[in-house]
Amino acid sequence: MYLQQKPRNLGRPRHDQSTKPTKSIILETATTLFLLNGYKIVSMDDVAKSCNVTKATIYYYYSTKADLYTDCMIEMMVRISDNIKKVLENDQPLKIRLYQLIQIHLSATADLNLNNFMRDAKINLSSEQQEQMKRSEEKMHEAIEHVLLKAMEKGEIPHHDGKFATQLFLALMNVGNYRDTNGHAIFPSADEMAQHIVDFFWKGLTMP
Repeated sequence: MYLQQKPRNLGRPRHDQSTKPTKSIILETATTLFLLNGYKIVSMDDVAKSCNVTKATIYYYYSTKADLYTDCMIEMMVRISDNIKKVLENDQPLKIRLYQLIQIHLSATADLNLNNFMRDAKINLSSEQQEQMKRSEEKMHEAIEHVLLKAMEKGEIPHHDGKFATQLFLALMNVGNYRDTNGHAIFPSADEMAQHIVDFFWKGLTMP
């Protein structure tokens, strides 16, 4: 039986804006708008209105929507990387930590079509902006790989190629976001989905 942990969001920012710099408020507000509505729909006007600032203020910090989006996603991935480390680098058995990470991820992304979200945005980004996001994404992957490699060193799991094991874990985690044409997931709850993913991944890791 896995330990229950109250799901929390890995990447979305908090909203205490009382003492934050204007640029931070813009980033946090725009991130929320992009996640909820998608890249195409959100305009710089929308961001300005939601931040209660002028559009000129938004353009002072970001000359294009693509620049704003890129910065939002990089900042979000930095937060996700930090939170992955917090979830995974504790003293509980690795299997429980992986379960907790997946449960949090599934709860945080339940209302998002992440594949469509990223694909729609990337076609509007320059190659340099896409490369910046790719580097930030790889840092998230490295946080998971680091924990898996440590578990291998301790003998908690058999030795495997770290990158392969990490990408396998991420691929299985993304299966949890699958929805059929009626919007139904494979299993009725994030908790059940997380348990199936971890069990399947664990069997693959530990099979002789």
